Amino acid sequence: MVFHTRALLRGTECHSAVMDNTSRSGTELLWSALGGDPALVDRVEYGGTSGLLPARLPVMDLARATVAVCSLAAVEHAGLPGPVRVDDGAVATAFVSERHLRVDGRAPVNFAPLSRFWRAADGWVRTHANYPHHRVALLAALGVGDPVEAVATGGAVAAVAAAIGERKAVEVESAVYAAGGLAVALRTPSEWAEHPQGREVAARPLLSRERLDDAPPRRRSGPLRVLDLTRVIAGPVATRTLALLGADVLRIDPPGNPELPDQHADAGVGKRTAALDLERPSDRRTLDELLDTADVLVTGYRPGALDRFDLDRPGLVTARLSAWGDYGPWGERRGFDSLVQVATGIAVTEGSAEEPAALPAQALDHGTGYLLAAAVLRSLTEQRAEGGSRLVRLALAQTGHWLTTALPRYEPERYLAESEGPLGRLRHALSPVSYEGGPTGWSRPPGVAGADAPEWRG
Repeated sequence: MVFHTRALLRGTECHSAVMDNTSRSGTELLWSALGGDPALVDRVEYGGTSGLLPARLPVMDLARATVAVCSLAAVEHAGLPGPVRVDDGAVATAFVSERHLRVDGRAPVNFAPLSRFWRAADGWVRTHANYPHHRVALLAALGVGDPVEAVATGGAVAAVAAAIGERKAVEVESAVYAAGGLAVALRTPSEWAEHPQGREVAARPLLSRERLDDAPPRRRSGPLRVLDLTRVIAGPVATRTLALLGADVLRIDPPGNPELPDQHADAGVGKRTAALDLERPSDRRTLDELLDTADVLVTGYRPGALDRFDLDRPGLVTARLSAWGDYGPWGERRGFDSLVQVATGIAVTEGSAEEPAALPAQALDHGTGYLLAAAVLRSLTEQRAEGGSRLVRLALAQTGHWLTTALPRYEPERYLAESEGPLGRLRHALSPVSYEGGPTGWSRPPGVAGADAPEWRG
């Protein structure tokens, strides 16, 4: 594998130069948001197979940049000179790690039958019902008989399709959320921009970083201690990355609601896991003892869900992850990558309002996960020099906004022209042949075939 920050081979020059410029731009934007030294971006080298994670939105650019800043933050924290090498093949594979997972040869189950797009009376709805309690809530909200029986007998898909098909998409969204389930109505980018939560997201930075006090850092011997209270993909990707870098990561789950087996297998590498019922006094005391000696706390539950447990500690680096942000009318809502894509207009951009489509990876999850790990590492680096308890906050919707607005993307309309002529109004591609002082277009539109005299003009 050859890594390059410039074209090394004739014939790859154009691709290399474009990839380097776009990659560096995304990395610079993220590194600036993390408060990093701009000069360190020069340590990043890019390479690997091109054309991976194809999409209308610049998904590969997001993937490459989030991994780059995570690696750069790791190098900075470890005091190593680099370089940081970002291989597109490794990045693209990691961003669909859950699809490559095999357990004794068995492929994973990434989406349950009731986690999908559904036709509503006036558009589309996407639901997420991988977890049993969300599945029961969805069926109860839609009035699908006995939810437990519907799942057991396998008649749930047809019943849900019929129930949603009779209702407006926003009505389904509201009813399912009110029942404790997860459903989102499909919105166009412009509709999300006008939505109260969309306006809140657009008005805020990609991530927030705060120094809360002047508490000294928790200096001691041994590996970094990370308490992991996250679920699904984004948070676990961040903590498995910290485990890769040598941290002692301990994940805590409630005993009655463990992580789905395949998700645990994919994101549990490098970690240890335990079950604690925080409503039980003895388990709560155990959590308090763990927090008192932890360096980092990472949470990924719905905003406000853990507040009653008083998880703050002086000298701790706390990272909070949410779907929609902890502000605005959706600030306390649960959410997942697939739902954020639908609400924010990404699904329309990748498909259309008539036939929505998903990104080629759960890129909001994975990208936010690497960005979260980078934010933790940067906070630890700053804390080592300056002290202070630290708080970082990220949201899948903020990452989605960054993907759709901050990164350059291919827009065919920029390279098309329209003209009137004998054939009518013609839309056509501009020529890619371009140079200083050269023509900007053809001097005449196409005429009717065979209608010209067989003679030279001029």
